[in-house]
Amino acid sequence: MSTPTRPGSLPVIISAWAVPVLVLGQFAMVAVVPVLIVLIGTFRNRGLRPLRWWAAALGAAYATPLALWAIGPDRAPSLSKDMHPVLTGVVAATALAVAVAYHLLRRSSRMDSRPA
Repeated sequence: MSTPTRPGSLPVIISAWAVPVLVLGQFAMVAVVPVLIVLIGTFRNRGLRPLRWWAAALGAAYATPLALWAIGPDRAPSLSKDMHPVLTGVVAATALAVAVAYHLLRRSSRMDSRPA
């Protein structure tokens, strides 16, 4: 259970780790679900406020290839086949950055709550 001194959200961290696995595993369209969970979770949970910029960056990084795929004149049958490898790397790296930032936030909140 989350407390104000120890931010945490299990669905957010699981989703943050799932995004690069799905995108690199060629299931990029399915990754929309964990990206939305990260976005909604960080914007609804006060304890995850420091992650909002990271979550917004993940949303933008994922939305870019999704929009290019959706509006492209000759789009591939799947988002994974249409994504440029650089965009795949950007989405995966941004999701990993969210996950690492989450763990660093948890670590710093534990250090702050220790008795002196």
